Amino acid sequence: MNSNDYIALEDQFGAHNYHPLDVVIESGEGVWVFDIEGNKYLDCLSAYSALNQGHVHPEILKALVDQAQKVTLTSRAFRNSQLPLLYKELSEMTGYEMSIPMNSGAEAVETAIKLVRKWAYQVKKIPHYQSEIIVASGNFHGRTVSIISFSTEEFYRKEFGPFTPGFIVAQYGDIESLKSSITANTAAIMLEPIQGEAGVIIPPNGYLKAVKQLCEENNILFVADEIQTGLGRTGKLFACDHEAVRPDLIIIGKALSGGFYPVSAVLADADIMGLFQPGEHGSTFGGSPLGAAVARAALKVIRDENLIEKSELMGKYFMEHLEEIPSKHIKEIRGKGLLIGVELKPEAKGARRFCERLKSLGILAKETHDNVIRFAPPLIIEKETIDWAMPRIAETLMMD
Repeated sequence: MNSNDYIALEDQFGAHNYHPLDVVIESGEGVWVFDIEGNKYLDCLSAYSALNQGHVHPEILKALVDQAQKVTLTSRAFRNSQLPLLYKELSEMTGYEMSIPMNSGAEAVETAIKLVRKWAYQVKKIPHYQSEIIVASGNFHGRTVSIISFSTEEFYRKEFGPFTPGFIVAQYGDIESLKSSITANTAAIMLEPIQGEAGVIIPPNGYLKAVKQLCEENNILFVADEIQTGLGRTGKLFACDHEAVRPDLIIIGKALSGGFYPVSAVLADADIMGLFQPGEHGSTFGGSPLGAAVARAALKVIRDENLIEKSELMGKYFMEHLEEIPSKHIKEIRGKGLLIGVELKPEAKGARRFCERLKSLGILAKETHDNVIRFAPPLIIEKETIDWAMPRIAETLMMD
């Protein structure tokens, strides 16, 4: 079978809820992937930052195989020998006292929402079922019904209502908009420190610090969705670290498993996380011994291979080279670490055709919000690989 055969099968038997580039990947190693015909590509998306450690990292693979040969799933009806160690290592790495493991990022966001609401009623004493969470315009936190209920992207919401109440939308990056949205029933402000899906939108300097101060002044929890930006992607452990801000809750996922297994988590201190009581929340696969073993190995790779520092250095190098490209199509280049967006002018006729050209030159990137090309290679990328990629990126951005 060739690529066209696989594409035809997918189109016939699979739901059409994605619009992928027409490349059929069969294997991957490090920053590279190979299609069914054996063509080689530089992965500049990293599965939306799930592959910070690169494809099929040998240490994470070993942890997966070793644990899979022992026990993979116990459910949380019983304890297992991997999860307590993951709890401890997460706390040591992040400074948060407790965590709760889940599977997907959206699941972790839903978990944070439940925890915030419990805090609202038990601690802040907001009247029952009247709590509000302020979110940001342009947000992307997942695609469950509750989460799309507070999306400002109409395409994500259309024909999926009725929606979950209890969310107020403020303008992203605008502290005055946040202030004016606070009421006596406000329990939390939840936002992405950098909006990845919206096109790598970076708020003004000092915004996150102002959000944290606003929360402290009003007895409100600050919840940071670091599913895409966390674990080294932006050149810090968390994107909030760029402003030395410590949210009350942090949501992580994606790179927490290095791309081997769905693992996510919510981090908080004991005075918040301790509100959950047995039976109030859970997941059959969340906290499984297999997932915990994989996550422990993924965290170890980030730490031992200095991927946070590498992200900062390689991100600057990548950005500097992008800024040297004299393309009439480029409106703006923005990013932190190895989360970079190249916004094109409207007259460039969309980012999709540029991503398709990049694919033909051996680079896989993906458009977001029509006019932005997102570059987010694995954090293990080296200068030599960036040097290989830049002439191809320049050629693409210079095309008519």
